[in-house]
Amino acid sequence: MNWPNTTFLVSTLICAVLVVPWYLWTHGIDLFQILLFIFFYFATGMSITLGYHRLFSHLAFKAKSPVKWFTLLFGAGAFEGSVLEWSADHRRHHKHVDTNEDPYDINKGFFHAHIGWLLFAPTEPTPIDNVEDLKKSPMLMFQHKHYLPLAFGIGFGLPALMGGIWGYYTGIGAGSAALASFLISGLLRAVVVQHFTFFINSFCHMIGTRPYSTDNTARDSAIMALFTYGEGYHNYHHQFQHDYRNAIKPWGYDPTKWAIWALDKVGMASGLRRVSDEKILQAEIREQQKRFDEQLEAKGYSLPAPILESLHASQDRLSQAMKEWTVKKEQYQLAMGKQIEASRHQIAELKKEAQEASHHVQEMFEEWKNAHFYAQAQMA
Repeated sequence: MNWPNTTFLVSTLICAVLVVPWYLWTHGIDLFQILLFIFFYFATGMSITLGYHRLFSHLAFKAKSPVKWFTLLFGAGAFEGSVLEWSADHRRHHKHVDTNEDPYDINKGFFHAHIGWLLFAPTEPTPIDNVEDLKKSPMLMFQHKHYLPLAFGIGFGLPALMGGIWGYYTGIGAGSAALASFLISGLLRAVVVQHFTFFINSFCHMIGTRPYSTDNTARDSAIMALFTYGEGYHNYHHQFQHDYRNAIKPWGYDPTKWAIWALDKVGMASGLRRVSDEKILQAEIREQQKRFDEQLEAKGYSLPAPILESLHASQDRLSQAMKEWTVKKEQYQLAMGKQIEASRHQIAELKKEAQEASHHVQEMFEEWKNAHFYAQAQMA
């Protein structure tokens, strides 16, 4: 047993399940405590997803020092380890996903992937030898060396202090308000944030779809995205791990992505990395074609010649449309980079052509999918 981890995780869970509900039943809750909980819930949770995960582990974007310090301090308050430890485990997870070297291998069961890997110590301490780039940062090393006082100070001490100040100036009573804030925005919030982020390692490898790759167990789940600050689109993330986005569809819930985008707009972030639309679409096509071929092989079914011709024709039209789209997009980007040489009218025309080419690709993609759906229906 990893006794420090087990003692903390089990005791806080018991208190969150038994003590906090009793306190709320006997003392009630006011608007200040609700707002304070919401603040610490997003501040600590998104410091993990935005900071620990996308900024430091995957280097998906660059951030100014205030953003880094915020995520380092409030990330510590989530009680999930230092950035160096967290990133080392997470990079190992991506490199060895679904194997014995994966720290939270889902093949060992839901409990292991969710929390068991934290409760039971490995035979040897997990090395942090894959984060040499992060070790060069003085602020990350500071957080690593002083993690425990920062975690308890930000995670428990700060909510209690803020509650005490509120209670003192409003006449509620500093002691009672501090205790309420400690229990609700400190203890309960820590447990909720931990288990919601643990969902990424457990449920997001069990529940959902795999539109981009079936080479690993990671899955996309809009439901899980609601609980994981947008990290529920995990199949996409494992296929394109350096993209600052997880949800790429307009309707996808990804507050972490929105926060990074907003930071970029106000000059606090830069270098947002994103995968091209062409690569994303190619991954979808490749995966759907792979499943179709596997289904054909499993059934030992030979499609009639007209259906095969329709499939091949739709494939050819889609490939041609994607080639044209790539050319138009490159021409537009080149013109944008040389605005002095290209007139405003020329740039507008190239942009229009690129958009039309993009729409044409989507039409051909839908045609290609319909051809496959029809073929699958004939095999049913």
